[in-house]
Amino acid sequence: MDERINGFDAGLDGALARLAVVRAGPVALHAALLPTPLGDLLAICDAHAVRLLEFTSRPVLARQVRALERAVKGRIVAGRTTATAQLEIALSRYFAGDFERGEVALSPIGTPFQQRVWQELRSLPAGVTIRYVDLAVRIGRPEAVRAVAAANGANPVAILIPCHRIIGSDGSLTGYGGGLWRKRHLLMLESAPAVSGESLDAGRFSA
Repeated sequence: MDERINGFDAGLDGALARLAVVRAGPVALHAALLPTPLGDLLAICDAHAVRLLEFTSRPVLARQVRALERAVKGRIVAGRTTATAQLEIALSRYFAGDFERGEVALSPIGTPFQQRVWQELRSLPAGVTIRYVDLAVRIGRPEAVRAVAAANGANPVAILIPCHRIIGSDGSLTGYGGGLWRKRHLLMLESAPAVSGESLDAGRFSA
């Protein structure tokens, strides 16, 4: 478990400076490191919503931060907002076994297709796992399994958009940006059937 890949061991300000694209202009978003039992999460929020939430060891994190900064056309600086405080409470409850989403608003950057996939992911209850093909059917695009898998992999909000609840067609755990060991721990925490090699048919819960 190496949390130093993106340089956050040297401090948040230094890491953000190395990751940033916009060197001037107004402050658009605030970033904070949030400790969890599975490692630090980088939370980037505006005043009202979470824009990005990723484990600091994720290799694509630098690219995600730069893309977000370009999208908002402003600087990302170290700091906290009301959304950060709400997120901290939600994560604390989650790791204590309370999986209700609570009051945390999310506003990730993505295409309309990605947003549709992420919205559907948010409808999955804790303890439920489905396959990529099932997710494609649920959004009305049964032919778009690969695109659904790509959107799942591009999810910029870990845990709260639960891409870890997607499993392979054979019921096995598949790739997870935060690491398969984290995916396994998250599913174990939620007592998801995928841990024992089982899965729930997508038709067993409402869309």
